[in-house]
Amino acid sequence: MKNLTTLFISTFFLTTLGFGTIINVPGDYSTIQAGIDASSDGDTVLVAVGTYVENINFNGKNIVVQGEDRETTIIDGNQNGSVVTFNSGESSTAALTGFTIQNGFAQGSSWPNFCGGGILCYNNSVPSLTNLMITGNSATEGSGIYCYQSSPSLVNVTISGNSAETDGGGIWCYDFSSSLVNVTISGNTASDEGGGIYCYGSNPSLVNVTISGNTAASNGGGIYCRESSPSLV
Repeated sequence: MKNLTTLFISTFFLTTLGFGTIINVPGDYSTIQAGIDASSDGDTVLVAVGTYVENINFNGKNIVVQGEDRETTIIDGNQNGSVVTFNSGESSTAALTGFTIQNGFAQGSSWPNFCGGGILCYNNSVPSLTNLMITGNSATEGSGIYCYQSSPSLVNVTISGNSAETDGGGIWCYDFSSSLVNVTISGNTASDEGGGIYCYGSNPSLVNVTISGNTAASNGGGIYCRESSPSLV
């Protein structure tokens, strides 16, 4: 079933979104960011199995960045800020799929540099995040994923083993109305609130979501809600 799911996701992106140029990493470009920089809307950046030590930014491009296998195609942030950034109003056709996202470290002195160790979304970005493992990241807020006035969709995503200095060990979200489907949020920690999810002014939809083994020193080991009404199915 896992292989069929992966095949379906790969086929979906390549057939529905991949009408543009296909750029291969490391075949055409040695880094993922170089592949992104060379791409245009509608293109697909295909990334072969391997560990890529870099921090990438979609820079407003509505492209697909697709790893060969999420367990062995790794983007390692080298503790040098957010591993992946969407901050230029990317649409739902901007897609990240098939990767492990690890070793991000976002603890700068000003916003948003201290947010989103694994994935950082703001400025009305709504990318599609599928078939990802987001693990071993840290930040002041939103160690796995940080979303500010942005609503990415998450399908078949595991967010585990991330740690926040304050809030949102797994996910931190504000003005966020995303759908989370078949998502596991486990083993994340927050030194204040929202070990698994910190929700502020947000109404996400959670379907077939497992939230387990997360901890917060103050409130909301699993989910902390402030002026929020998430839907859980």
